[in-house]
Parts: sequence; C-alpha cells; structure tokens
Amino acid sequence: MAEKKYKQVTRKDVAEEAGVSVTIVSYVINNNRYVDKEKRIKVEEAIKKLHYKPNSIARALKGKKLNHIVFIADQIVTEHFSLLVSELDKHAYDLGYMISLCSNRNTQQFIDSIISRQYDGVIISSISFDKEYIKQLIAADIPVVLLVNRDYDDIEGAAKIENGLYEGARENVRYLQRKGCKNIIYVDRFSQRKHFSDMSDMRYRGFYEEMKQSGLSEHPEKNFITGCHNEEEVKEKVAEYLKTNKVDAIFGRNDKVACIAMQSAKKMGYKIPEDIKVIGFDNSSLGQYCEPPISSMEIQREQIAKTAIEMLRQMIEEHIIPEKVMYRTKLIERKSTLG
Repeated sequence: MAEKKYKQVTRKDVAEEAGVSVTIVSYVINNNRYVDKEKRIKVEEAIKKLHYKPNSIARALKGKKLNHIVFIADQIVTEHFSLLVSELDKHAYDLGYMISLCSNRNTQQFIDSIISRQYDGVIISSISFDKEYIKQLIAADIPVVLLVNRDYDDIEGAAKIENGLYEGARENVRYLQRKGCKNIIYVDRFSQRKHFSDMSDMRYRGFYEEMKQSGLSEHPEKNFITGCHNEEEVKEKVAEYLKTNKVDAIFGRNDKVACIAMQSAKKMGYKIPEDIKVIGFDNSSLGQYCEPPISSMEIQREQIAKTAIEMLRQMIEEHIIPEKVMYRTKLIERKSTLG
C-alpha cells in the first residue's frame, strides 16, 4: 500500500471553499482589517470545515510568536556552515529570534515535525533536500528562505538568495586558465548518504559550463571525480585519475576536498603549484593552514546571513515575499596557485 503523502490545507484552499480572495482570508486570520460580516462568517466556516490550523491562528490564540527559526543544511559539522550559522544567530538574536541548526533528514516525518512545531521560519542550504518537502513547508504558510546552492527556478512562494556559487565556480576556472592551466579536474564532495553533485548543483554547473564555453573540454563530465563516500575514496580516485590522465589543476568543491586531493597528488610526487595548481571554495581555515595554503573562493557569509534573517522578518511580520538578492564571491589567492 502506497504511503499517503502529507497534504497541508492552505489559505488558498480556504479562500476557494469560502468563495473569497486569499487576501480576505488573511484579513480574517490576522484580524487586522475590516471584513464584511457575511464574508467573515464564510471564511470562519471554511476554516472549521477544512480543519485549517496555520501558524498564524495558533500564535494568535497564544498572543505571541515562537520567535524560533530553523536552518536546514546537508552537513552541519563543516566550518562553512558553522560560520554561517554564527552569523545567522547574531542577526536573528538582534531581532529577537533564536536559531536551531538541523541536519537534512529528507523524510516525510522530518517535514511533519517541522510543520507541527510551528516554527516562525526556515532557511535551507542544501543540494539534496527534496523540492516536494520545500513546497510542503511553503503550503503550510511557513516562511522559507532558500540559499541557492541548486536550481530552484520551479519553486514559488519562497525568498531566494544567490550565493554567487555559479559565477564563483566559473571564475575559478577562468582564473586557472589565466594561470596557464588546460587540464582541470573538479573533485566533488564525499557523502555517506550519496548526496553527490549533478547539473542542478550551482558549483558543478558553473565548472561544467565554463569548461565547455572556454574550450577547455568538450566533455567536462570526464573531468569530474565524484561518487566518493569518505576521504580515503577521494584520495584513491584522485590518484587513479592522475595515473592515466594529464592534470595541471584541481578544483575542489570545498577547501576540505581540495586539501585531500592535493595531498593525494603530493604523495604521487607532484609539486604544488609547479606541476598542479589547486583551488578550493568557501575560504576555510583548513585551506589556509594546508601546505601550501590553498587559494579559494570566499562566500559573503555575513551579508548573506543578514539578508536571510531580514527576509524572514519581512515574511513573518509584513507578510510579503522579498525579491531575490544576489551576491558575488571573492577570490582569495594563496601559494597553491601562485607558482
């Protein structure tokens, strides 16, 4: 027997049942505008019939918000997410909100739990979180901010922040090309849960399209090392690739992967950066203390965090969906590419 999918009643459903606009439904729920008595009765009857219990009703009964925001990420133990959460927490606290960091579990039970606890808002930074679950959060009237690590063009009703990952990945390739590199490989993340990159992932897409458009590779997928479950597999696959292919540059999806790949190349006798140049992404302290220190593309974490919290504030308090905001990354050069 097929598992029954979660179906959250929305304000649109209430509006259709009552024969009024969604705006009228919002006015009745928030009790912040005059609504004709007959229309108000129809909306209240529709709410009762459909068992509609949005966050706003529960909070109105309590007379206050929860002031609690959830941040969902694929990997919560990385330095990048630790720094990002620190910035989110700082800006959220200034506005009276608390932040909880939560690893993406990608299950219906996980989504049901978030919806039932009636959090004020959700921020998502993930390449693997099921889009259907995102749509359920939105349908449940939970404000959602998406950090665009992947293609979200088909998601409506959420605020979006472009991290600059796509253009940053392209700039990494262009930078290596300016350094004289022609045989560049992209080393993907490693994941026990098989969360690997494809063309929906903005970093990999940027690499792929720049490699092709610049004429560096007709088939960039052949320059792609992926499918690794742990650090040892990354080392082994990089070493195996280097044995049979000419490589003069390594682009790691993040600094940790770049560092692992660099150590594998050094173990085989390659000199960094004389033989192979190495560049990462996220500008972590790990990359700074590798030997040699790794060049990296830095994400504007502070500005992104500040914007994400402000977007949620607007969605929670003003009931509007802000326009998409775009940020650019910044190239940080170190010894791994300067030879």
